[in-house]
Amino acid sequence: MQRLFVSVFLLLSGGLALASDCVVLLHGLARTSVSMNKMERELAAAGFATANIDYPSREHTVEELAELAVPEGIAACRAREGVDTIHFVTHSLGGILVRQYLSNHELPELGRVVMLGPPNQGSVAVDELRDVPGFDWLNGPAGRQLGKGENSVPLKLGPADFELGVIAGNRTIDPITSAVLENPDDGRVSVEDTKLDGMADFIVVDHSHAFMMRMRRTIELTETFLRNGRFSE
Repeated sequence: MQRLFVSVFLLLSGGLALASDCVVLLHGLARTSVSMNKMERELAAAGFATANIDYPSREHTVEELAELAVPEGIAACRAREGVDTIHFVTHSLGGILVRQYLSNHELPELGRVVMLGPPNQGSVAVDELRDVPGFDWLNGPAGRQLGKGENSVPLKLGPADFELGVIAGNRTIDPITSAVLENPDDGRVSVEDTKLDGMADFIVVDHSHAFMMRMRRTIELTETFLRNGRFSE
């Protein structure tokens, strides 16, 4: 039975963020909310309310996951007294879930979105490795939808019509996957394929896909974009 764990934190004093700002955090494929814990703690310490959502990324399609995870985060933020702005910080698949959800729903409280290593143009690694034994077990139905073929969900979604910042990684710890990707890449998606028309800002960090969400530089950039709508101060 799936479990959705929602952690909500709010710093009551000393933070730079407004108490009216809440951040929904969505982890990536085959990960859990634990992978976003450090990001959540730092954002909470900066004064943001947070909702770190755990969802069964390997059990459903992108469309199903979007309707499961994103509303859970929105509900958690709306439950906080005084919150009137809802931001998103996502890793990998999490960003595609937000795009999918926003393509079908209005969110009046929507603030800014930061995507870490998102396969916004799909990833050729999916197309090259999808027939390798164990692919479906590791990645589930959603994993098969993140390539560049005719069933690619990212390529069917439109440009960003919301305030979006994208952080791409250029370091890999997976030479096998990187061998089929356009370089530079983060071991799962090429830098070029993280980009999305309409994004407000874009930056590359010297980190891998697997660990970028835990790195100090990434966290600092995320906080800056949430405050300013740009990665620079």
